[in-house]
Amino acid sequence: MLVRRAYVEGADLDAWPFTVPAVTDLAEQGLTFTKPITFLVGENGSGKSTVVEALAEAFGLDSYGGRAGTKYASSRPVSELGGALKLDATTNGQRMMTGPRKARRGFFLRAETAMGLLARLSGVPGYWDGDTEEMSHGEGFLTAFDAMFARPGFYVLDEPESALSFTSSLRLVELFTRLGRSGAQVVCATHSPILASTPGASILEFGANGISEVAWEDLLIVEHWRRYLDDPQSYLRHLLD
Repeated sequence: MLVRRAYVEGADLDAWPFTVPAVTDLAEQGLTFTKPITFLVGENGSGKSTVVEALAEAFGLDSYGGRAGTKYASSRPVSELGGALKLDATTNGQRMMTGPRKARRGFFLRAETAMGLLARLSGVPGYWDGDTEEMSHGEGFLTAFDAMFARPGFYVLDEPESALSFTSSLRLVELFTRLGRSGAQVVCATHSPILASTPGASILEFGANGISEVAWEDLLIVEHWRRYLDDPQSYLRHLLD
C-alpha cells in the first residue's frame, strides 16, 4: 500500500463538486483504502471521475494523464477537489510523492485524453515500443498498460474499459492482480463488472447516499448486466415501445 487515506482540507463544501453526494461523503469522512486494488463504481455523474482525477493530482501525477515524475507535465489547472485533497501515505508512498522525480512511480489514465496521450507518447524513449496509431484502440491501451504498469507505484485509471473487448478486459484483471501482489496500488473508476471482479479488490459504490463498500455480487452494475443478458426485452421494451 502507498496511500492509506484521502481527506479534504480547506474546501467550500457548498460549491461543486462538493455538493455531489459521494464527494460530500469524501469531504466529511475521508476515504480509507484497505486493499491494494480499489474500484470506484456508480452511474454517470456520481463523482467517480472527479475523485480519481483528484487522487492523481494529490499524488503528483499529471492531471492530463501520464506517468509520475514527468518533467514537462501539462499546464492543466488543478481541479477543485484536487487542490483540497490530502493523502495519508505510507512510508513508501511518501517517499514517492516527495522524493526525487526519477524515483516516482505511477501513471494516470484519463478517459477523455487517453487516445491523444497514447498518440503523443508513442516512440518517446522510456514509454513503449510501437506506434499505437497503427493499432486498434484496445491494442494501444494494452501496449501502454504492459509498458507503464510494470513496477510498484500508484496507478490511477478512469474507465480504462472504454477501448477493451471482453478478452482484453480479462487481461487487465490479470495485470491488476499482478500489480497488487507486487506492492503497487491501483485505484480505478469503472462501469465494467469484469474489471470490478478482480480477486481481492475493494469495491466502493458511488450513489445518492454517498460512498458504500459493496461486494461484487451486490453491485447494481452486476445486477443490471445479469438481467439484461438473460432477457434484453425486459429493458428494451421500456425504451422502444
